[in-house]
Amino acid sequence: MSGDPLGLAETVATRLREEITGGGLPPGTRLAEVRLTRDLGVSRNTLREAFRLLSRDGLLRHEPHRGMFVAAPSMAAIIDIYRVRRLIEIPAVTQAWPRHDAVARMRTAVDEATAARAAGDWRSVGSANMAFHAAIVALTDSPRLAAFYVRIAAELRLAFGLLDSAERLHAPYVEDNETIVRLLEQGDPAGAAARLTTYLDQSERVVLDAFARLADDQAPAVSPTGPALQRTGIFR
Repeated sequence: MSGDPLGLAETVATRLREEITGGGLPPGTRLAEVRLTRDLGVSRNTLREAFRLLSRDGLLRHEPHRGMFVAAPSMAAIIDIYRVRRLIEIPAVTQAWPRHDAVARMRTAVDEATAARAAGDWRSVGSANMAFHAAIVALTDSPRLAAFYVRIAAELRLAFGLLDSAERLHAPYVEDNETIVRLLEQGDPAGAAARLTTYLDQSERVVLDAFARLADDQAPAVSPTGPALQRTGIFR
């Protein structure tokens, strides 16, 4: 990589954020400076600035004498994430125009999730689901909201990464996504918004219930202060 240091830091932060959002860097993963500076072709100062940006967004956490780790969200953070999702996504669907380009993106995400489900590829189902909801936000035609939602989606994927079954998490919502986009295509945004409201309520309960069980039974195993996890994604 080359260019100005601040621009490089943003680029590195974006790549790391995409790995987190895509599930390639689960909670607890240790980010080794020496390896990352070599793999990404940047200086330590640039990498540390990228770490600062992601720490500000709640995606990374520094552990004294141990290094930087992908953070694990708290239950309060999960509740707040879903509060923000309702504030953004439900009005976006309520006011949606059936021929908006983002509706076509929603349809593509549903088709990708359906194909991934048939293949048993639940990580890809999760990624398609995140793309579906990013498309919902795109219905607002607001670049600022879209950029903000990227941060929310990354934190949400961290919460998903703590759960023990991607299939149990994502399987029920493939059909829900199909229903929501079909209602939009048919010119029924109010119906789509009502279905999305139920969807988000159910999803929040599932994540919080699973998170509570995990906190009770496996907290030491998923703590960001625990052993580094296997390297994944672009850092294999």
